[in-house]
Amino acid sequence: MPARSVGSGMVSFGLVAIPVRFYTATHSEAPSFNLIHKECGSRIKQLIHCPKCERTVERSELVRGYEVTKEQYALFSDDELRALETAASPSIDIQEFVPLAAVDPIYFEGTQYLGPDKGGDKAYQLLVDAMREMGMAAIAQHVSRGKERLVLIRAVEKGLVLHTLYYADEVRSLAEVPMGEAPARREGELKLARQLIDQLAAEGFHPERYRDHYRDRLTEAVERKVAGQETTITAPAPRAQVIDLMEALKESLARERTRATPKPAAGAAREERPLRRVASKKKQ
Repeated sequence: MPARSVGSGMVSFGLVAIPVRFYTATHSEAPSFNLIHKECGSRIKQLIHCPKCERTVERSELVRGYEVTKEQYALFSDDELRALETAASPSIDIQEFVPLAAVDPIYFEGTQYLGPDKGGDKAYQLLVDAMREMGMAAIAQHVSRGKERLVLIRAVEKGLVLHTLYYADEVRSLAEVPMGEAPARREGELKLARQLIDQLAAEGFHPERYRDHYRDRLTEAVERKVAGQETTITAPAPRAQVIDLMEALKESLARERTRATPKPAAGAAREERPLRRVASKKKQ
C-alpha cells in the first residue's frame, strides 16, 4: 500500500526550489492502556476543571496562555498563533551542508520521509545523488506546528529523509550528570573489556533481529485473560551486583565463547516469534 502524504513543502538552497511531500517514516508499536473504572468496567473520561470558577469548562472556552510570571499569562487565540506561524517562510531553507558523522545523534528528535512533489522529480533526484556521492547532509529550518524547527536532511538509497533536531539550548550538557570518581583500574581489565566487545561485535545494525519482548509477553497475557485463563507472571531473578569486575569480565567472555557459531548480532539469539495482535473485544 503506497505511503500517504501528510503535507507538502518546498526545499530550497541557493536559487533552487524543490517541491516535496512529507511522509510518516515511523510509528510506535508500544502497548497503551486506558484507565478503567474497576467496579463497572467502563472507561473513564477526564474533565477539564477550573479551580477558580469551581466548575467543569468546555474546550470552546479555552485559549492558550504563555506564562510571563507566576499566575500571569499572555493569552493567544488560535487565529493569532496561526498568524505567527504563517508569517515565517513556508519553505525548508537549507543553511549549510555538513558531514553526517559530524552531527551527534543526541540532537535527533523525529523522522519523516521527503518525496518529490509534482514538477520536482528532476531537481529532487539531482539533490539526492549529489548529497549521497559527497556524503553530506543538509541543515535547514522550517516552521511546522507552531514551531520553527531545526532539521537535518540526508540522502538514503534513492530518496531523502528528514530528521527533526533539538536546538542546542534544548540539549543538556553531560557535565550536569554526576559521574563519581573513577576507581583505580586493575591490570588486564581494559583488555578483557575490549575482548568482550569484540565477541559481541556485528558487521552492521540489523533492527529486524530485535523484538519488543515486553509486548510479546503482554500480548500473551491479554490472550489468556480474554480466554478467561489464569495469568501468572514470573519475574526474573535479580542480577547479582558486580563485586569483582575482572571475574565478571572473564565469565562473560567464557559464556560468549560457548554460544553457537556463526555468532549473530547481540540480542539476536532469542527465538523469533511472529507478532500477534489482539483484536479489541467489542462491547456487548
